[in-house]
Amino acid sequence: MFGKLFGKGGERPEADPYALPAPRRRNGVHRLRALGDRRVLALVEAADAGDWEDVKEALAPFDPGRDHLVVDEIAKVDGVEDWIGRAVEEDKEHRATALLISGARHVQWGWEARTAARAAHVTEEQWRLFHERLRIAERHLFEAAELRPDWVTPWHRLLTSARGMSLGPAVADVRFDAALRREPLDFECHLDRLTQLQPRWGGEPGRALAFAREAFAGAPDGHRLGALVAMAHIENWVESDDGSCLDTAEVQEELRTAARRSILHPAYVRRPGWQYDFSMFAMALSLSGEGVACGRVFHELDGAWTEWPWSYFAEPEQQYARRRRLG
Repeated sequence: MFGKLFGKGGERPEADPYALPAPRRRNGVHRLRALGDRRVLALVEAADAGDWEDVKEALAPFDPGRDHLVVDEIAKVDGVEDWIGRAVEEDKEHRATALLISGARHVQWGWEARTAARAAHVTEEQWRLFHERLRIAERHLFEAAELRPDWVTPWHRLLTSARGMSLGPAVADVRFDAALRREPLDFECHLDRLTQLQPRWGGEPGRALAFAREAFAGAPDGHRLGALVAMAHIENWVESDDGSCLDTAEVQEELRTAARRSILHPAYVRRPGWQYDFSMFAMALSLSGEGVACGRVFHELDGAWTEWPWSYFAEPEQQYARRRRLG
C-alpha cells in the first residue's frame, strides 16, 4: 500500500547487517538503544567499562568529527567523567577525540545536575554544578576545535553550552556560523539553532519555523534537514496553550510534503540513529492529525521509540504506543 502512495520510497530498504535485534516488546513497542546499531552498542559498553583502548577501537567505523549521535551515545554513559580526563592527559595522539568526548559528557552531565525543571525550581546547588560542568565542557570543546579545525561536532555542543550559560544571541550567532563553515547542512547544529530561536529562550514567535523552512529549502532531496520542519512544529506545540494547534490542513500538508522530500525520499540514507529523524516526523504528524504519511512513518519505525522528542510528553512510551495504533 505504501509503495503505491509514495513510489519506490515505499519499499523497505535492504536489511542492515549491523542492526540490533528488537528486544522483547511491551505494547508492541521498544525503546531504541545504542542507535539500533551493534557497533554503537560495543562503543557504549566500552565507555561503560571505562576502557579507553576499547572505546577507540569501537569508534573506528565512525567519524567523531561528524557523527554527532554516536558521540552523544558516549556522552550519555554515567561515569565517563571519571576516566576520560586520564585519556585527555595521557593519549596525545588521540587528545582531540578525548577532549571532544569529555566536553560532550560535561554538557550532558551539567544538564543532569540542572534537571528538566523550570528555572524557578532549580536549586542554587544545582545551578552551581550546572555552570561548573559547562565551564569545563567549554574549555575542552574549544581545545578539541582548535586541534581539529575541520570538525563540526565541538560546535554542536558549544551551541548547547552557550544556551545553558545564557551567553546571549551574539555568541550563539558566532558559534553557529563557525559550525556552518565546516558543514553547511549539519542537522544537529541547525537543531540547536532552532531551539535557541524558541520564545522560551528569547526568540521571536514564528522565527524558528521560518528558519526551519529556509534551511530545508536549501537542502537536496533526501536530506534529513526536513525533520527540522517537523521539530519546529513540535516546538510550536510545546509553546502553545492550545493542544490542537497543529491540527490544520496547512500544517498537515507541509509535514506530509517535508516527509516525502526527506525521510521518505529514495535518496534518504539510514545512518545509525535514523529513527530519531522518523520520530520527529511521527510525533509532528500525529499531533497534526495527518492520516497518510503518519502511518507510513510509524510503519517504518516498526515499534522503536526514541526518548526524544517523545519526552515532551509526561508518559512518552505510552503516548508513542497510543499514537502508533491510531496512526
